Amino acid sequence: MSDQESFISHLVELRSRLVRAVAAVGVLFIALFIWPGSGPIYDVLALPLMNALPEGAKMIATGVITPFMVPVKVTALVAFMIALPYVLYQAWAFVAPGLYEHEKKFALPLVVASSVLFFLGVGFCYFFVFGKVFTFIHGFAPKSITPAPDIEAYFSFVITMFLAFGITFEIPIVVVVLVRMGLVSVEKLREARPYVIVGAFVVSAIVTPPDVLSQFMLAVPMCILYEAGLFLARFIAARPKPEEPENQGQTTIP
Repeated sequence: MSDQESFISHLVELRSRLVRAVAAVGVLFIALFIWPGSGPIYDVLALPLMNALPEGAKMIATGVITPFMVPVKVTALVAFMIALPYVLYQAWAFVAPGLYEHEKKFALPLVVASSVLFFLGVGFCYFFVFGKVFTFIHGFAPKSITPAPDIEAYFSFVITMFLAFGITFEIPIVVVVLVRMGLVSVEKLREARPYVIVGAFVVSAIVTPPDVLSQFMLAVPMCILYEAGLFLARFIAARPKPEEPENQGQTTIP
């Protein structure tokens, strides 16, 4: 097979994987849009904020089509999160034929662990961080002000926070992969601990609201997860690269 034919076959495979991933998200989106519906899903997402607002306070929509579009975006977000394990599997299946056998055995658990940790990060943000942060922020509001958050601004805030905490909870995976690939040793990562701690607080100050509580609640888990990654990396040594077999890259994953 020529280089051009090989490149085209890889593009066809990539398109097939992308179509499957998008189709999975689309099917889940339609199912969620039918039941329970985009409105109830948004109400669940807004629950931490509504619990922190004074009794009788409501959110507002300043755009003409915002009351429709924002719940639809939330439904699409939920559909993508539910389909995330399948999307990551498609990504793994695309690169798997080019991996060695020991790399395939390591990659699949990596996909599962990445999905679980991302969901843990989002769940920690929704069930714990949001309630504390919203209560803390609105506790400083003057009594003469009636809070009425905009639903589109709230959705943007939620997306930012979910991504921040979801990606933060992937830190152990990053540490383990770096050690496993032999790019850095556990000893070097331990020496970098002071810089990681400073970097965690800098990152949290950038991606979270300008209050100390939310910054602290992101930076501390980052440091703890870094330590967890160091602990796990102690049991994972870099593997020597085996000789590539002749039929490497010929197998496919269904």
